[in-house]
Amino acid sequence: MIFSVLIVSILLLQFAFLWIYIRFFSKNFRKEVHELPMVSILVAARNEQSDLPRLLDSFAELEYPQDKIQFLFVDDNSQDATALILENWCVTRENAKWVKLDAKDLFRKSPSPKANALAFLDEYAIGEYLFFTDADCQVPKSWIEEMWLSFEDQTGIVLGITQVIGVDWLAYFQRMDWWFTLGLVKIASDFGLPTTGLGNNMAIRKDAYEACGGFSAVSDSLTEDLEISRAIQQERYQIRFQLSPGTLVDTKAEADLSSLLSQRKRWMSGAMTLPWFWKAALFLQILYFPALIYILITVPILGIVLAATKMVLQSQFLKRTGLKAGQSLSTVFTLLFDFYFLPLSVLTILYYFWPSATEWKSRRYS
Repeated sequence: MIFSVLIVSILLLQFAFLWIYIRFFSKNFRKEVHELPMVSILVAARNEQSDLPRLLDSFAELEYPQDKIQFLFVDDNSQDATALILENWCVTRENAKWVKLDAKDLFRKSPSPKANALAFLDEYAIGEYLFFTDADCQVPKSWIEEMWLSFEDQTGIVLGITQVIGVDWLAYFQRMDWWFTLGLVKIASDFGLPTTGLGNNMAIRKDAYEACGGFSAVSDSLTEDLEISRAIQQERYQIRFQLSPGTLVDTKAEADLSSLLSQRKRWMSGAMTLPWFWKAALFLQILYFPALIYILITVPILGIVLAATKMVLQSQFLKRTGLKAGQSLSTVFTLLFDFYFLPLSVLTILYYFWPSATEWKSRRYS
């Protein structure tokens, strides 16, 4: 009983700290603008004909001098109309280029599939800063300038906030999940702790990218953003997280539970390589539930009070994180988040250890 109360109490204190920090002490990065730099935007696309047009439309609306943007795309052997869409968009722009990969190009540059595709763009990138997003995303008009303004001399990577878009209940809970995870990443980066990259909303100083060998040097991994961030931090560069409306990128939700679990299995493979304190924090999140269940069985009133307190603190942390990026999150879904998080965590752990291949972008990886 004492151990269970201790576990729950630690988690309550954690969420109280997270809420207070994100509310009052979260860092907002700004520097004086002298001259805007040349930037390159790099996107790898595979079978993205449905979502790619929205990304390209958002690129067309970027509020940044066109003579200082370079658009680079790589079609990773798509089996749909992705290549045609890229060709039609790039042919009308002098600052856009795309590369077509075939089956023989898989793993030519890197044993990591997405890193391999992006590495084919290295020779063309002329920007002082390299911006990365995914083909199923939409970026805000101020994305480039807002991210660039967060760089200082020792900053190697700047991350932005990403929001999941969808209309059903599964999409809404995925949205809460992303806000929760990225809120933790924001606070960790503010304290200078080692953290992950974010492949759909990330800018890298080119000097830092080249110092670590770029995506060509990424190991065999399905979480190439984590690997590149780790390599850049090993070169003594820092990661910053700019949480603001100007860095808010939209991405689509996973359509069903099967695709969601496949995504989480891929992420789990990266999470297992994180530093010990990240693993401890994740383990504490999971350990909370059996501890709470035990308290509910032995002292129901106490269990209800503790559960309600945690739900409120967690909800306030989520809502305050959203407000920092100009978003008003649903009170209902922030309060009910645990009813999604617990079963998904259990299923993710089971699926991770289940002896099956990981499917990603119509490819299977063992």
